[in-house]
Amino acid sequence: ERISVGLIGSGGRGRFLAKVFLRDPAVKVVAVCDVYEPNLREGLLVSGGQAKEYQNYRALLQDKGVEVVIIATPEHWHHRMLLDALSAGKDVYIEKPLCQTPEQGVEMVAAGRRSKSVVQVGMQRRSYDLYLKARQTIADGSLGTVRMVRSWWLNNNLQTSTPTTLAGHLDWEAWQGPAPRLPLDPARFFDWRNYPEYSGGVMADQGAHVFDGIHMLMNAGFPTAVNASAGRPHRAGIQLPESVVVAAEYPEDFVAVFTINYAAMKYKSIVDQLSQLDGDKARLDIGRESFHLFRQGEETAPALSETSQGFTKATEDHVDNFLKCVRNRATPTATLEKGFQAVLVTQLANLSSRMQRRIKWNIPENAWQ
Repeated sequence: ERISVGLIGSGGRGRFLAKVFLRDPAVKVVAVCDVYEPNLREGLLVSGGQAKEYQNYRALLQDKGVEVVIIATPEHWHHRMLLDALSAGKDVYIEKPLCQTPEQGVEMVAAGRRSKSVVQVGMQRRSYDLYLKARQTIADGSLGTVRMVRSWWLNNNLQTSTPTTLAGHLDWEAWQGPAPRLPLDPARFFDWRNYPEYSGGVMADQGAHVFDGIHMLMNAGFPTAVNASAGRPHRAGIQLPESVVVAAEYPEDFVAVFTINYAAMKYKSIVDQLSQLDGDKARLDIGRESFHLFRQGEETAPALSETSQGFTKATEDHVDNFLKCVRNRATPTATLEKGFQAVLVTQLANLSSRMQRRIKWNIPENAWQ
């Protein structure tokens, strides 16, 4: 009759998710935690002003009135917070990318398997009507045999301005958490996705979505090897590249190539990304809100087209799936295993780019049960 939620990380994404959760009349946000005072205040407003406030997430996890937690913090905190939430017996909705390193992912999946908690990773394509229809189309054999998937995501973050001042108190020591200690820098706080101490970069941030979509459509598991090349960063002070090419090999006998370029022109979101599945009978092009199937010899006119109800609806359906599983203890659509499979490709890609060689993944799952 009631699901009590604690929000850990009440920045923009966290507040959006809290609002989606609150669409369910049984949900009540009873606790909010953030180490940046302006975010904490905004998060409390989303809760209706009735939630308890915390600056320490461990204290929130000790709150017996909290049954479910949303983890919407920067990437470098996901590993530790998930393990602590599972130890506290909470059900968890955690944002992607799931973690920063393969070692963290193995530990998180193993902990999830030992736990009785329900965990959903925030990869909405798993609940997206568009991708569900496309997966069925592919499973029906409409494309024939697919040996390659080609994906791209285009945007521009070179002209983005990062705030240089804080609007309120920030507990910088707590925010850094497991990351290396550095002097307080508002740019790192506001633009953390572009620093390796806190993130795998824009390639990992968007690539986790793209590769999860590919895994879902192709019914694929872990990759066998990944090779990547990257350009140099072009924003002053930024250490992670905005232009990367990733090629992932799979035991299902196909290759997935992902190209991200955040030094392109700025696209409207409806056309900023595309995945093309090259079958020997037909090709399927799937973007953010539609897909089209082109048969051999009829490449100029789609034989099948589908549109979605919108990407926001995908997030709503994803949260609804999680809440349903909280109630009936079923397995959600985006498990820790699926979340790790997706981010692992990007982690191996970053290793490949740094080491300038192809990286293999040959660790059997039974090695980390």
